[in-house]
Amino acid sequence: MYEGRSKNGRHEPTARGVVKAPPLGRERQMVLLRQLLGDVLRRLRVRQNRTLREVSTLARVSLGYLSEVERGQKEASSELLASICGALGVPLSQVLREVSDQFALAELQAAPVMADVPEHERLPVPETVPGAISDSGFDGFPEVKDMVAA
Repeated sequence: MYEGRSKNGRHEPTARGVVKAPPLGRERQMVLLRQLLGDVLRRLRVRQNRTLREVSTLARVSLGYLSEVERGQKEASSELLASICGALGVPLSQVLREVSDQFALAELQAAPVMADVPEHERLPVPETVPGAISDSGFDGFPEVKDMVAA
């Protein structure tokens, strides 16, 4: 696949489901949801020793389109995704959870390490977060120990 930017300035996908996108003047890897979704669907199908033809027939989707979804080349609608999950006998929630976990890992791997970011480029971190709950508990609310019968 491609890496970086094409001649028209658009971001092109790389082989691992990420594109290079320059946020705030720095190169960074952006995660492609469709690639991660395709990877999870393919892994589930292969784990079940099922062919693309079997799953595409059960899901009532063309073999070519299912292949493109698995390769991260096409976005799957919610209806199509539900149909594919049904054909695989896997709850949609499980697939989405796995994709979410993979997405979080990919984001962490792509995130710059603070030690690598020069001091002048770091965002200031406030000592307290506005609206955060203080250590003293909720103001105006009883303590948990006062709500539990002794």
